[in-house]
Amino acid sequence: MANFSGTWKMKSSENFDELLKALGVNAMLRKVAGAAASKPHVEIKQSGDHFYIKTSTTVRTTEINFVVGEEFNEETVDGRKCKSLATWETENKIYCKQTLLSGNGPKTFWSRELKGEELILIFGADDVICTRIYVRAQ
Repeated sequence: MANFSGTWKMKSSENFDELLKALGVNAMLRKVAGAAASKPHVEIKQSGDHFYIKTSTTVRTTEINFVVGEEFNEETVDGRKCKSLATWETENKIYCKQTLLSGNGPKTFWSRELKGEELILIFGADDVICTRIYVRAQ
């Protein structure tokens, strides 16, 4: 089983603005979110199937605590409350499906995969995919 534990810094990001558009975020908020999310600080603690992930930006800090295979409460990238279920897709990749608790919106998910020394985070909203690549902070 892969060990995701560590502190991660973002190396690249593709389609973040497009993802926010697909989620219905207005232009002004997208601009603020894009600037704030350009240098997120990610801390992951893992013990077997138990994960704690803290993502900090200049605007907002999110924390999720979950066990792979057990439903948990989370917020989508745009802050809507959802039920999430993370499962191992491969020994190096977790896939998490999000289900909105109320209202309508695109189907959202995220996945995190370790590939060599990189952590690949993918956010999806219907057919729009945002890929963010992280490297371990020294």
